[in-house]
Amino acid sequence: MYVSFRPMDRRTRRLIPTMMVTSLAAFSVANAQRPAALEWSAVEQALGRRGASQPGGVMRFAFPRGDLTVTIGDLKLLPAFALGGWVAFRPEGSSATMMGDLVLTEGELNGVIDRLRQGGVGVTAVHNHLLGETPHVLYAHVHGHGDPVRLAETVHAALATTQTPLGQPPAVMAVRIELDTTAISQILGTSGRVNGGVYQVSVPRAGAIREGGKPLPPAMGVATAINFQPTGGNKAAVTGDFVMTAPEVAPVQAALRANHIAITALHSHMIDEEPHLFFMHFWAVDDAPTLARGLRAALDHMATKRP
Repeated sequence: MYVSFRPMDRRTRRLIPTMMVTSLAAFSVANAQRPAALEWSAVEQALGRRGASQPGGVMRFAFPRGDLTVTIGDLKLLPAFALGGWVAFRPEGSSATMMGDLVLTEGELNGVIDRLRQGGVGVTAVHNHLLGETPHVLYAHVHGHGDPVRLAETVHAALATTQTPLGQPPAVMAVRIELDTTAISQILGTSGRVNGGVYQVSVPRAGAIREGGKPLPPAMGVATAINFQPTGGNKAAVTGDFVMTAPEVAPVQAALRANHIAITALHSHMIDEEPHLFFMHFWAVDDAPTLARGLRAALDHMATKRP
């Protein structure tokens, strides 16, 4: 083997220390912008459960209200269907933006608001998602920015004032559900997943949604959510919310009602997002493909990302 070395000239020797400092600085900045595993471990410890990594660098934590027995008529609502509280973190260097939706009873609401405010976490909306449920359930949308561990500790302390289960949730066994999910996904134009006995479909919006000048990934609660809970014989109850801009509200509303799908709430979840979004919640019980066709008619009036 023949190896040759060319001596460095004086100018190159002078540049080496500068090049090393610049490279180290760039490496440090890149790593400061990348959330360390230790940070997420500390957040998980503060919240008492593991998170699920989502696209866009988001870490999401579920707080299903498995302690509640909520019914509408003869139907008992599964936690994954309409009682799934959550918080999600979008990393921003060593800080994070946190958003979420906490499922609360009437007696729990104001104690949670007070404890969140003490820790610097805001409540951006309080409202219903359902109609006619027993007991009545409220949904508090939360927002915070800063140290992710401090935000997590505040959420945990607020939920500790409620009956929300705070230990690590038990593993959910994969089960088949009595629905033709392939037919549903073909009608809707997007596929979903089975979770906790519920077929869940998430439809992201087309175009960027920003909050504080930075993009909000769909996992931060800005994707249309559609949940099917089987009721037997390929029938289902369906609920969720359409995420719309102002011009989309009227045509989506008309499409839902034309297909006999009830509108249970229309409101905002956030304060300063761009563009401003409206969330329309819905409810129906019917043959699952019939429900899917009605929901597809509404989706066709929206700017969404679907194959």
